[in-house]
Amino acid sequence: MARLRAGQEILLSGVLYTARDQAHKKIAALLLAGKKPPFDIKDKIVYYCGPTATPQGRVIGACGPTTSSRMDAFTPLLLDNGLAAMIGKGRRSKLVRESCKKNGAVYLLAPAGCGALLAKKIVSRKLVAFGDLGPEAVYRLEAKELPLIVGIDTKGNAIYPDL
Repeated sequence: MARLRAGQEILLSGVLYTARDQAHKKIAALLLAGKKPPFDIKDKIVYYCGPTATPQGRVIGACGPTTSSRMDAFTPLLLDNGLAAMIGKGRRSKLVRESCKKNGAVYLLAPAGCGALLAKKIVSRKLVAFGDLGPEAVYRLEAKELPLIVGIDTKGNAIYPDL
């Protein structure tokens, strides 16, 4: 993560976890209660994504990014507990930028409006938690060459001004 720079284009291959607003709320509540979240967040990547229904013969439906600022209230807590990176779209708050710097984490941008194309970069999907949330459940995804841009690097440099 430390080698990444704001504005840099990357292709990410590896494991990431989906989590949107409602999943963040549940994970934060668990952490604040001193309980373990449904997956070990240390050194993991969370993708702000709620996949659509999966077409027959595919691993996943469209899986584009959602607006990241909706997770800003939860982000410092997750980063303080070891989360390494987040993937989404749009600007973040000054608090999130400072928390990335404090924790050596990064914020990555996925191209918006390309959910069907991004789905082709997902090679496996498994439900991890909160199945009752439907598309906002937590899924473990394995990506191969997911195209991203570094939005905030570990030094706190950002390509967007703060919200």
